[in-house]
Amino acid sequence: MNPAQPASGPDGSDDSDATGNLTSNRPGAAHRPVGIVVISVVVLLEALALLGAAAWYAFELLSGAPVLTFWGAIFTLGLLLAFSGWLFAVGHFLFRGFRWTRAAALVAQLFVLTIGFPTMTGGLVWQGLTMLLPALVAIVFLFQKDVVAYASRTGGASAAL
Repeated sequence: MNPAQPASGPDGSDDSDATGNLTSNRPGAAHRPVGIVVISVVVLLEALALLGAAAWYAFELLSGAPVLTFWGAIFTLGLLLAFSGWLFAVGHFLFRGFRWTRAAALVAQLFVLTIGFPTMTGGLVWQGLTMLLPALVAIVFLFQKDVVAYASRTGGASAAL
């Protein structure tokens, strides 16, 4: 039995409440590691930052800022919203302990590093460090033994909807 996987009842439900916290008092029930909470917070803050960037971008488009192509600007706005939604989902399901989220969180942090490092070396030191430090902390936590053990839930037999 995997301690990170809540035990499913006969009706297909697990031992977690609406927020994903384990409510079982059974021995071996996994407790959420601090690393999971830290990574989830970092990913959710990144999602909020992308959502804020999308809002600012939409405001600029509506206020008449010049763009090369209108449909290219709409596509960029759509990408910002889609990536923000993706990061919200990653943060939520990582907090609940699903396996696929570790890879998704790692990819997101690597993207942040590819933006943060040139930002920092380009003269915007504080902005670059604001991106780099949380990403590095999240990457370190992603490879901790207790985080790997907790984030090994594969899903349940119950329907998704």
